[in-house]
Amino acid sequence: MSGVASDLRDRLRAGFRWTDPGTGTDLLVSDRSGWWRDPGILDGLGPGLAGLFAEAEPTVVISPEVTGFLVGPLVARALGIGFVEAYRAGARRPIAEPMTWAEVPADHRGDEQWLGVRSRLIDPNDRVLVVDDWAATGAQARGLYQLVELLGAATVGTAVIVDECPPAISAELRIRGLLTGVDLS
Repeated sequence: MSGVASDLRDRLRAGFRWTDPGTGTDLLVSDRSGWWRDPGILDGLGPGLAGLFAEAEPTVVISPEVTGFLVGPLVARALGIGFVEAYRAGARRPIAEPMTWAEVPADHRGDEQWLGVRSRLIDPNDRVLVVDDWAATGAQARGLYQLVELLGAATVGTAVIVDECPPAISAELRIRGLLTGVDLS
């Protein structure tokens, strides 16, 4: 691992914390706000995540809202390619142009959802890189892969800041992360 990648990983660990939401739950909540406050992290995230799939030569990055809209453009810029946002159904007024939607399997909270993109933005010749901040179950990546397939394009993999998926799911969905869940324990 290069010194730059090692420094980024160190900064990501230092900028992260688990918080206690208070009475009524025994779960801790991830607080990633330190990542967005650190200009060194913001500067390094695009190249760091892009480097996980540079050999795959993607032609476009796709990311789910909300945090994916922060990370995805950084990776797209580092790769010199475009960015497509994937919206959650029901979160806003309908988008006034044709959309393609795919169901996302139940996520780490057990919630099912739908993700959609403007149909005109993914071309059948595209090699799509999925980018997000965290993968816990692979559900969003799986839903986005289905969406890309519906549009006739191919996915090259998923780049995340934290890959917390079981190894079999990470391998199946080609998820690569800068950190694992163990790194943040």
